[in-house]
Amino acid sequence: MVEATPTGIRILQLYKIFGPQPDRFIDLVRQGMSKQELRDTHGHVLGLRDINIDMPAGQIQVVMGLSGSGKSTLIRHINRLIEPTAGAIHVGEQDVRALKPAALRQFRSEQTAMVFQKFALFPHLTVLENTEYGLQVRGMGRKQRREKAAEWIERVGLKGYEDHYPNQLSGGMQQRVGLARALSNDAPVLLMDEAFSALDPLIRSDMQQVLLDLQQDIGKTIVFITHDLDEALRLGDRIAILRDGEVVQQGNGQQIVLQPADDYISSFVREVNRGRVISCRTLMQPGVSVEGPTVEASLVIEEAARLLSAEGKEAANVVNKRGQLLGSITLSDIIAAMVPPRAAA
Repeated sequence: MVEATPTGIRILQLYKIFGPQPDRFIDLVRQGMSKQELRDTHGHVLGLRDINIDMPAGQIQVVMGLSGSGKSTLIRHINRLIEPTAGAIHVGEQDVRALKPAALRQFRSEQTAMVFQKFALFPHLTVLENTEYGLQVRGMGRKQRREKAAEWIERVGLKGYEDHYPNQLSGGMQQRVGLARALSNDAPVLLMDEAFSALDPLIRSDMQQVLLDLQQDIGKTIVFITHDLDEALRLGDRIAILRDGEVVQQGNGQQIVLQPADDYISSFVREVNRGRVISCRTLMQPGVSVEGPTVEASLVIEEAARLLSAEGKEAANVVNKRGQLLGSITLSDIIAAMVPPRAAA
């Protein structure tokens, strides 16, 4: 299968004000009007304030925050399910805000795909029919779309369930169908809004690994929304943390955990079991090879430390699923990352 070329996303000075006259208050918000004053005095709600995020092509960008932080509002701007009040959104070379209705529909159909928290499967359609639905809407012939859908059903681990209906599947299996449906579209950008949040912890962990394994092969630009820091650290090449509609900190998992920007971020990361959520790809030194064993990029550093200790080695090479060298990781860096900072006296 030939995958779509990865496409980066750039969000610049993005603002969203909910209410009947958002343009009237945008300058006041830019000048620093608080969310509470905007709501209490003017009856409008500030959804996003001055969001600037570069989402690298072919990587997983996690947007994390608690309820009301603006994370779901943000992801819906990327395919313009929500219209921005101000700012720019570029997906690849396309200015999303400039798209006319017909071009916007085509963009949503061909350039982005979305996976929802509540699965959003059609209950009267089988697994195969749900998976091929988007291709059918695009006018693809029956034979071709069924072959493509069947291939993705197999890749997400549901071969043999093609003729089952959603109510015959577990929650995790239903979300695999949702993932297969999104991926069958071959869109370069995959939007995942709290996609695993409704799943039980063990199933959720399994789905996270499914996504990481698939990403090794498909290299999509994935925007993943979550309220869970452990999930963010496990999945994200880059993480942006929102609070009250503003970006508090962004960077890779190592930067978020080891260099929290403020007390708000510190409160998130203080109880994290770092060894079980930071992956080797987060901690590795890119492009550097060493004399030592190899570990896969998705392996958590606790397991890498166990391997190095067992073999009496000080460093390991980090490879992708195909065995290609990505960089290296040292035991001393792993140990330093696993030790949490002391709380201030």
